[in-house]
Amino acid sequence: MSSLKIGRSHKARKALFARGIRRGFLSVEEINEALPPGSLTDAERWLLYYSLNAARVEVRDIGGERVDPERFRADRDGESLTETH
Repeated sequence: MSSLKIGRSHKARKALFARGIRRGFLSVEEINEALPPGSLTDAERWLLYYSLNAARVEVRDIGGERVDPERFRADRDGESLTETH
């Protein structure tokens, strides 16, 4: 990944945290607009959701329901995430 891409990703994450902390929540759509699929690995995306949750920023799905980062877990290689029920 180029340093330009990393810099953009870092700035997008900082902006998401600032908005989320100010409002208390973010939507999955807002996160995907700022950091489109493919811009982060599955593990990095999980860590983002987990970190938002730790900062008391609720992540909500399209229906307004809370998305719990604990429903995802890393598989053995730590890269791929699978949803657990």
